[in-house]
Amino acid sequence: MPPTLTRTADEIAPHRRAVTWSLVPATAWAVWVSGPGWTTPAVVVAAAAGAALWVVDARTHRLPDAITAPATVVVVALLAVAALAGADGAALVRALVGAAALGGLYLLLHLVHRAGLGLGDVKLAPLVGLLTAWAGWSTWLAALVLPFVVGGVVALGLVAARRATRSTALAFGPFMLAGAALALTAARLAG
Repeated sequence: MPPTLTRTADEIAPHRRAVTWSLVPATAWAVWVSGPGWTTPAVVVAAAAGAALWVVDARTHRLPDAITAPATVVVVALLAVAALAGADGAALVRALVGAAALGGLYLLLHLVHRAGLGLGDVKLAPLVGLLTAWAGWSTWLAALVLPFVVGGVVALGLVAARRATRSTALAFGPFMLAGAALALTAARLAG
């Protein structure tokens, strides 16, 4: 096994049970939020990767490249199949632009304040941008803003409950994934 995959397997192994249990609701949500259609496999792959990333990042403050990179590539391929199958060619272009834009914004935030966002968050951003931009620009914009809102509310709650201080580091990946899930859920309910 290549060293990167071995390291990722070692990172996930202690959390295998939590990752496995998180896959069930993530997959059910993905099937519901995507509805029947060609995009469903892409959303399911992203949700499964997101479930694993959520657990690992929340526990280790790491978003393994061996999950984010392949998941992003597979989701691009599945969205391309969906576009070719007649779902919406313009949506594929929008998704690719959204992935690049969100990735670029997160990279800029990382460069401005390296202690704030890690490179794992930067590498997760294109995956979030792909699916949310596919759903529409308003969904993409919500997925840009919501992680900071949700993260801020959780941080304030932890500080108020004296379970954290202002200097406590919180994994941001789960907030990115929660923001994307909330944005996609709102788009599904609205549409």
